[in-house]
Amino acid sequence: MNTGEKAKVAVIGAGIVGLMTALEVQRTGRQVVVIDPGEPGGRQAASYGNGAWIYPASIMPISVPGLWRKVLGFLADKSGPFVIRWSHLPRLAPWLLRFIWAGRNWQLVEDCAKVRFELCRRAVTDHQGVAAEAGVSHLLEHKGLLFIYRDKAEFLKESREWDMRRRFGVKINELDRAALAKLEPSLTERYQFAVQVDGAHCRDPNAYCQAIADLIQKRGGEFVRAPATGFQVSNGRLEGVKVGESVIACGQAVVTAGIGSKKLARAAGDRVPLETERGYHVVLPLGGNAFNHPVMPSDGKMGITPTAKGLRIAGQVELASVDADPDWNRAEILRGFGSRVLDLPEMREKAIDQWMGNRPSTPDGLPCVSAATSCHGLFYGFGHGHTGLTQAPATAKLLAALVAGKKPETDVSPMSVKRF
Repeated sequence: MNTGEKAKVAVIGAGIVGLMTALEVQRTGRQVVVIDPGEPGGRQAASYGNGAWIYPASIMPISVPGLWRKVLGFLADKSGPFVIRWSHLPRLAPWLLRFIWAGRNWQLVEDCAKVRFELCRRAVTDHQGVAAEAGVSHLLEHKGLLFIYRDKAEFLKESREWDMRRRFGVKINELDRAALAKLEPSLTERYQFAVQVDGAHCRDPNAYCQAIADLIQKRGGEFVRAPATGFQVSNGRLEGVKVGESVIACGQAVVTAGIGSKKLARAAGDRVPLETERGYHVVLPLGGNAFNHPVMPSDGKMGITPTAKGLRIAGQVELASVDADPDWNRAEILRGFGSRVLDLPEMREKAIDQWMGNRPSTPDGLPCVSAATSCHGLFYGFGHGHTGLTQAPATAKLLAALVAGKKPETDVSPMSVKRF
């Protein structure tokens, strides 16, 4: 391997985390090659179909004390915000047990929240900077995010989580029905209380990813449209990434391949409990009605977001195998619930898009951001679950520091692959 190949860094995965990572690695003066079989942020990627939220206060893991009591309900209720397919339960059981165990007490939850806070807190300003560099500032709107409740009593049931956010410095603006109706008159009277927090949303995640990819190419980055299948290693040191029958020579590589990262990590000798929290979205034509703020109903747990292509209703969780056929009833459930939230004629129109994707999730609510255990020059940046868009800029900076052999700004030891 010549000197130029040794200096090259391969980034495997062209979703938002991979693209941000490639951009940050470029800033350190290194040559990058991004490897992915699909287009940057294309329909194959979780980055395409997410809720489009950039949410600095997204510090809470899903697993919290008492969640285990609800598992039977998740199995029985096919229309709820968290469902598990019965037939896939035996294979998912080890991950599910670790998931429940990770949230067994509030001290563990707070420890996790501290790490997540560092990944989230600068998300809006970091994204604004990248969007400006890429010439697509218009794709980000910084108007805040709304969490809506049927009444204040329902909000108070989540007071422990909100109090934890306040302790981290998150500012929360409480809104009664009158203030909520003034802010978003299209909301139905089902919701009488809300909290507004800082945050932004992306009007077109696919276009945003493509713009970042264009920026990387303008700065000399390469893109290879093919699946990475493994690594070429000599004496414990990375020498290249296998792509089909060929090898892309490189001195370092970063695995940011979403749910596909599990197989690649195993090929490098690391077993990671990574499973897919399958998410769905449905898009309805927005028309001329004013709807400005992304909202999340407490009883639906989905994000309803105005985007350039229409009103996107996205989220909830379906636990099933990565290769299981989509259950498009999940998209209809999202659509039906949306009509309870918004009093808009568009809610009765035919959907113009529906999507299902695989959100890569670890059981403890933290991504893997670390060096591989037994392959020098290989790094991991995957497992962001619901918050890949929010956590991508901070993750990218941490990975760029690791690749450059520098100490990251944030302690990455809680996110090490060795914890598993």
